[in-house]
Amino acid sequence: MASQLEQAQRLAKEAPQQAIELYSSVLFADSASSFTVADREVALLSLAALFERMQDAAALTKLINGSQGYLTAVSKAKSSKLIRTLVDRFNGIEGGLQPQIATCQGMVEWARGENREYLRQALETRLISLYLDNRMYTEALALISLLLSELKKLDDKMQLVEVHLLESRVYMAIKNLPKSRAALTSARTAANSIYTPPPLQAHLDLQSGTLHADEGDFKTAYSYFFETMEGLAVYVTPKGTDENATSAAGDMSSASSPATYEQRQLQAFAYMLLCKIMIQQPDDITALLATGKTASKFRDHRAVAALQAVAKAQKQRSLADFERVLSEYRDELQNDELIRNHLTALYDTLLEQNLVRLIEPYSRVEIAHIAKLISLPIRVVENKLSQMILDKVFYGILDQGNGCLVIFPEAKHDSTYDATLDTIKNLSNVVESLYVKAATL
Repeated sequence: MASQLEQAQRLAKEAPQQAIELYSSVLFADSASSFTVADREVALLSLAALFERMQDAAALTKLINGSQGYLTAVSKAKSSKLIRTLVDRFNGIEGGLQPQIATCQGMVEWARGENREYLRQALETRLISLYLDNRMYTEALALISLLLSELKKLDDKMQLVEVHLLESRVYMAIKNLPKSRAALTSARTAANSIYTPPPLQAHLDLQSGTLHADEGDFKTAYSYFFETMEGLAVYVTPKGTDENATSAAGDMSSASSPATYEQRQLQAFAYMLLCKIMIQQPDDITALLATGKTASKFRDHRAVAALQAVAKAQKQRSLADFERVLSEYRDELQNDELIRNHLTALYDTLLEQNLVRLIEPYSRVEIAHIAKLISLPIRVVENKLSQMILDKVFYGILDQGNGCLVIFPEAKHDSTYDATLDTIKNLSNVVESLYVKAATL
């Protein structure tokens, strides 16, 4: 009854165990009870939210498996929505990825047994995303292959876009960029023939920008990240709006909540700043933060502050400042793979520029002296100098017996050899011509 649900809601914060018992009595009541289908739905969603708040993944798994009888009784559309919402509740539980994968696999088998093909395909798509998060790339690719063959027969364009997008992300994670780009092209081809919701279009743009950034085309990547940020702007809860009102119905999955959209928007904005850093335009970051409502919203965020500090260190070409920023903002700069990889490349470039500047006045210099000037271990400096010599950044040798770097003047190209080879080639042509003419006499 409604009074029992109201009592459970009041006890949810103060006495959660009593609230669980009341909700369970409503959800698992026999068919002869006075509880309606709507009452049971409220109890089911409230229990899931309570277990998420209690960080109890085992209880949430048991709830989902135990509610299959109720899910069979409601309409297919309603049960599909409820299952997706329940599975996404694991997102708020720390260490809930493995239980979420196991639960999702169990619900896939249940949907297959109930002949609910649409629900099974939706859950398998979610399972691929979970495999990707857990770095189970072999399992993800195997499931993608099976699911794509089914979806192509059904011509389900929307689902095809999502699966191809996930396929692109998996291939990018294993550094197979050609296949990642091919999968993204397939996703865009399918998206062009249907109406693509802005959040899905934003995901496509974000993936396109990430691929262009990995290929070194940061200007094109910047435009895609900008489209991503602007495309998600209308889905982000405006400042001052009660976010609880957005999820009051309880059926909004955490994967599509305003908070998630805002996080994705922040990610795209951080990538925009990264692109400006990588194309050696750190001054543009200040102007970017000063203009636009969306950009100004993230001005005080730690990830943005971290990239601002990186841009400042890059502008001053200070390796010490760069290392200090990497240490101070370790979580913000190391947790994101794209930012981590490109900042590693930027660090190498900055180190190379500093070394070239330091060795420029010398023809012979001790490696220990260079290491002291740049405040790095001798082994690191020695390895980098060796790499620079192999890459022909400068000409020289490492005299390891004396611990010195010997720098040679840049060898000037002598055109005598090229001219000699051209002369020999022309003489050969003349001799061949004379031989042909002599043969005709």
